[in-house]
Amino acid sequence: MKTLTKELWMDIPKRRQIVSIHQQVEELVAESGIQDGLVLVNAMHITASVFINDNESGLHADYERWLEEIVPFNAGSDPSQGGYLHNRTGEDNADAHHKRQIMGREVVVAITDGKLHLGPWEHIFYYEFDGRRRKRVLLKMIGE
Repeated sequence: MKTLTKELWMDIPKRRQIVSIHQQVEELVAESGIQDGLVLVNAMHITASVFINDNESGLHADYERWLEEIVPFNAGSDPSQGGYLHNRTGEDNADAHHKRQIMGREVVVAITDGKLHLGPWEHIFYYEFDGRRRKRVLLKMIGE
């Protein structure tokens, strides 16, 4: 059995941002030499997600709007007024933790014939909810 573990590091200049990591994942699968196996793609931050969906800007804007409606950033810091209890710590990222729970932490993708085995419109993204600093994604590949 072969394995390969790598980390992708990136600078996220905005508080919230969707970043395509699809090409980097494809390149690392090729580097691994694995023909038949799995790749785990995992956000290494508790305020970020990895997800698979269409690479379409309208859909990404819809995610932004939908998540902000469900878990608004500016819900306030006073818990007695409906604000987030987590923000009592002095942070302002409670919404980011909730958004991560909704969008998920990681994806696992099959590797077949040395390539990602995805549907025709599937694309891999990193979604940051509390950025403006350096972030990382773990990739762990196993197979033959």
